[in-house]
Amino acid sequence: MIRSMTGYGESERDSPVGRLRLEVKTVNHRFFNASIKTPARLEKFERDIIAVLKQSILRGHVRAVLTVELVSGGEESSARVDIGRAKEVREALEVLRNELELPGDVDLGMMARFGELFRSPETNHMEVIEADWIRELSAQVAKEVCQMREAEGERLRSDIESSLASINEALNRAEERSPIRLVMERDRLRKAIKELTDDARIDEDRLAREIAYLTEKWDINEEIVRFRSHVELFLEAIEADGSEPVGKRLSFLVQEMHREANTIGSKANDLKISHMAVALKEDVERIREQVENVE
Repeated sequence: MIRSMTGYGESERDSPVGRLRLEVKTVNHRFFNASIKTPARLEKFERDIIAVLKQSILRGHVRAVLTVELVSGGEESSARVDIGRAKEVREALEVLRNELELPGDVDLGMMARFGELFRSPETNHMEVIEADWIRELSAQVAKEVCQMREAEGERLRSDIESSLASINEALNRAEERSPIRLVMERDRLRKAIKELTDDARIDEDRLAREIAYLTEKWDINEEIVRFRSHVELFLEAIEADGSEPVGKRLSFLVQEMHREANTIGSKANDLKISHMAVALKEDVERIREQVENVE
C-alpha cells in the first residue's frame, strides 16, 4: 500500500467558548514541513497540533488552520487594555530612551502601536481553551487526512502498475529482438564483404570474431535483467503494508530504471530497439511524476 501526500481533513467540536474547527491540507514535500495558523492567544497550541499530526503524517507540507466561532453575547462587549503589560512596555521604552539619549516622550500614540496591549472580548475568552481539546481535534483531522491520502495512493498505485506492465512488455520485446539484430548484422557484413572483394570466399572465422565483438558491444541482457529487478523491487515496495514511507525508495528505483533505459537506447543499434528504449523512458517518466506525490 502506498499513500499520496495530497490530503485534506477537517474536524469540529463544541466548547464553552464556542465552536472549535481545525482544517488541514497536505501536499507533496521531501520532508514533514508544517505551517500552523491559529487565533491570537492560541499560538501555544501549535506544538500540540504538530506533534499529533506528525504521528500519522510522515512526509509532506502540512497547512493547518485553527479557528474559533465564539458564542455570541456575554458580559463583555468592548476591548480591554492589558494594564500590567502596558506598564512593562512603557518602562522598557523609558529605559531605552534614557540609555540611548533619544529625543521625544513615551506618549499614547507610541503605546498604541503595541497591539498586544489590547484584548478583545474574544481574546479574553481564549484563555479557557484546553490543550486536550486541540489534541482531540488534531487526531480526528489526522485520521481523515490519512484516509484521503490512502485512497489517493490506491489511484496512484493503479496508474503505476499499468506503467510497470507496459515496461515489462517492452523489455520482453527488446529481449526477443536483441539476437535477431545480430543475425541481420552478420548477413549484412557477409553481403558487404562479397560486394567489396568480389570474392565468393569469406573468412568465416574472422566474420565470427566480428560478430562476437558486436555481440559483446551491443549486449543489453544485463540491462534488461537489472531493469526487471528494479521493477520487482518497485512492486514489492508498493505492495508493502504501508507502515513506513516508501516515496524516497521509489524515487531511487525510478532513477535506476531511467539509467537502464538510457543504456539500452545507447546500445540499440537497431531502430526497433531504439523505439522500445524511448517507450521505456516515457513509462519511467510517467512513474516518476506519480512517485513525486508518494509519501
